[in-house]
Formats: sequence, structure tokens, C-alpha cells
Amino acid sequence: MDVLSSTAIKVSNPINGTILYEIDDPSQEQIKAIYDRARAAQAKIQAMSIEQRIAEVDKIRDYVIQYESMILDAIIAETGKARTDAFAAEVFEVTDVIDVYKKLAPKTLKDRKVPQPIFLIEKKSRQFIEPLGTVLVITPWNFPFYQVIVPSLMSFLAGNATIVKPSEVTPLKPLWDHFFAHSGFMKDAIQVVTGGKETGANLIAMRPDKVHFTGSVGTGRKLMEACAKLLIPIDLELGGKDPAIIFDDVDIDRTANGIMWGAFTNAGQNCTGIERLYVQEGIYDQFVPYLVERTKRLRTSHPGRDTSSAEDCDVGAVTAPFQVRIIEEHIEDALAKGAKLLCGGIQEKGSHHIPPTIFENCDHTMKIASEETFGPTLAIMKFKTEEEVIRLANDSPYGLSASVWSKDVERGTRVARALKCGNVCVNNHMMNEANPYLPFGGVKDSGIGRFKGEDGLLAFCNLKSVLIDKQGKLIEPQWYPYTNSKYKLLSAVMHAWFGKSRNYVKFVKNVLPLDSIGNKEKFK
Repeated sequence: MDVLSSTAIKVSNPINGTILYEIDDPSQEQIKAIYDRARAAQAKIQAMSIEQRIAEVDKIRDYVIQYESMILDAIIAETGKARTDAFAAEVFEVTDVIDVYKKLAPKTLKDRKVPQPIFLIEKKSRQFIEPLGTVLVITPWNFPFYQVIVPSLMSFLAGNATIVKPSEVTPLKPLWDHFFAHSGFMKDAIQVVTGGKETGANLIAMRPDKVHFTGSVGTGRKLMEACAKLLIPIDLELGGKDPAIIFDDVDIDRTANGIMWGAFTNAGQNCTGIERLYVQEGIYDQFVPYLVERTKRLRTSHPGRDTSSAEDCDVGAVTAPFQVRIIEEHIEDALAKGAKLLCGGIQEKGSHHIPPTIFENCDHTMKIASEETFGPTLAIMKFKTEEEVIRLANDSPYGLSASVWSKDVERGTRVARALKCGNVCVNNHMMNEANPYLPFGGVKDSGIGRFKGEDGLLAFCNLKSVLIDKQGKLIEPQWYPYTNSKYKLLSAVMHAWFGKSRNYVKFVKNVLPLDSIGNKEKFK
């Protein structure tokens, strides 16, 4: 994987504000050269067997295991994550995904035999699973290692060359320099191109065969518009305002711990993190204080804290300065509109170290309960009935993920079906993301397309439909010339076979002459 950049955009450490290094936008000539190398490499990738591609991906796995500590240090330096967050959601998950796709890819990417209707019984139908060509992957700043590696390796396994444009907030340039220089991974099969928005626009202008984007709704809309002008297909993995629903029959201790982790892991910088919490009234007065008391025990990061230990903190820093401003705005809006602050809040204006923050007395007029906050905040609301909470949970422009908590698994499953979103956990949260066999994606403003699972792997493929017929003297009855006798036979066959009561005698009587009528009534 090659990394191109120079100097201009400052990359900083959100924990202490230190400038780590600078990057710049590559020139259009450099971007053209990147695409030239990618397209040359793609021909070689397509010629490889799936086993050979898997052997290349194994080199990534081996590198991740060998250099685990260095990778974690690089991630933490640019994101401010807690070390365990960085390990579990990025390093461990990459190895898990590789392990799954080594099993899934050979089966999923194999050409398929497809059945045909009775009228095509003498022919053969096939589906060829082929690469698209060159794929552009544009990744977010919240999971800068995982979101580069996973879609890239899926694209590669499907036979594509891949160009990755990471977020300029967390480009991990030194890591990619070292990672692919030492892994032995196939040269130019995956290239990382660092830069800002101009780089993204220039990469799209070179007309990749597909774009895979993970990021905000606003940026997703702009990218979709740019791709539409060039008729480039695009998958969009966008934001969320994920609800968690707690019924009054739950185990309070287990559920509170699950909600606390689902809301505050990665400092709430997860598109599938819990941002809205609906608690049934029968348990509300018991559950909420319990949750708040335990949340206050969480250790949060601060400038100067040692990040080398897995026990450094529970909730890390907020990565991006613009996200800090959004979180502050949402907290201030909630307070102004009458929400009650139970813990956390703005401790130091402009700081990247925002503690886990919980509000009650919230409603959907507040930004904290309606807009994506993407930080360590939780808006709690009370509900009475199942019907009411389904309506509240669906009252959102987002539809990414959700969770339902109840000892009654039948009820949990019923509510899961009623929620308008792409992913649901019952008695857990976000863990469907940890299963690479499951497709992931949203509805409404949360995106288009699916990532991971068989569906996600096929999203990087051209599904080519092929029909194979025999060569001989037979003239098909539906070919020219059109005649009255052909029409009558075809009509009689349709009524006999597809009518309310299938008439086999009439079907056979009319279908047999079709084998010869084309030759009898062909052009002379």
C-alpha cells in the first residue's frame, strides 16, 4: 500500500493537543498515476485465484498480530481512544474479519448455477461473480484503522484494486507507511492517499468503478451527488441516532452495564452508539439512578494521562475539534429546553475530554434527542406501552441501529421487527456489528447499501447473468417472423401453465409443436 502526501493539513493528538505531523493534497498528476498503478494491479489481482488473494490477506493478519502495540499507539495518538476501545473495535476486529472472510469468500465469490423456468429447460443459466475494477473507499475519522483495512480487504478479495482516502483528521500516515512497507502485501493492490476534501473530489473525478463511503449524512449527500453526475455506483454507511428500549422486566444490573457501554464506548463516537434511551415507567425510578451512579464511576481521559496501558481509562477523548463544538451545542440546547443534567456536562469549554453525560426529562425537540451528537451523551425518556415506544423510536430521520431489552425474547423480537432500521440487537447493543457474517447498513438518512456478510462482499462485485444455449438448427418460436399460429400456441401454453388450474394435457398439446414451428415458419 503506497501513501502519498506532503505538508499543509495539521494532524494533532486530541489528548494533549500536540501536532503530530502534516499532510497535503496530492496533485492531479499524482492522482492520475495512482489510478494508473491501481488499474495495472487490478488485472493481476483478477487473474489470481481466491486462494492466492487469501494468502495476501493473511499477510495483513500476521502484521497486525506482530505489531499490535505499535498499531494501538498510532491509533490512540490520533484519536484519543481508550486503549481497550482501540484494541477491541479496531485491532481485534480486523483479525476476526479476516478469519471469517477466509471461509466466506471462496463460497460467496464462486460462479453459481441458476435454475431456469420450464420454457428454458434445455438451456443453462449461470451467474458469474466478477470484480468491478478499481474501488474508491472513503473512510471516517472515528475508526481509522478498521475502516481502512476491512472494506479494502473485502474489495481485494473480490478481485478489485482499491484506493483509500482516509479522513484528514486521523489519516494514520506513519502507520500506513510502516504497515505496508513491512507486511509484504501485494504492491499497488491497495493504495492510501492522504489529503483533504480536494483530494476526495479529485479521486472521484477519475471515475472509479465504485465508491464505498462511511461518514456523515451531509458528506454522504454531496458524494452521492458527485457520483450521480458520473454514474458511479456508491454505497453509503452514514450516521445514526440509535435508540435503546428497556422494558420493565429486565435485570437491572446487566442492562445498566450494557447501556452504559453502548452509550459511552469510544467516547460515544460510534454511528451505532446509544444516544436515545427509552425506559418503561415501571422500572424508571429504579433503573435511572442505578445507571447514573455507575456511569459516575467511569474513568475519563485527561491531558497528560498515560495511554500506554490498557487500564488507562474507560472513556477516551473526543477526537475532532469540530465534534467537540457539536457536542457542546447539543448539551447547551438540552439545558436551555429544560432537560435535567444527571451527570457529566461541559467541564471545560472546548476541551476534548468530555465526561459521560446523562440527561432526563428529554423530548424530541431537543438536539440531544433528535440530531446525531456523536459523543458521550445519553438522552433518557420514559414510556408506558410497547406501541408508544415503537412510535418514539421510529420518530427519527435516522434508521441505522437499535436495541431492545426484555426477558420476554418474543416481545423483544416483535419490537425488533417493528423498528425502522437496518440492525437490531435484543438484550445487547452493537454486537451484530461484531459478527462479520451479518450484513450491516441503514435505512432512511442512515445510508444505502450493505457492508459485510455475503451481501457486503457481493457489493464489491459485478453479478453477471449468463444464459448458455446449444448451437444447432433450431429456430426459436419467439423469433421472427411473427405469425398467427405461433401467437396462438404461445397464448395457449401461457393459459394452460399459468392459469388458476394448471392443465397439463393442454400444456403438453400446445408446447410440443413449439419445438418445430420456428423451423417450419422461418424466413425463407
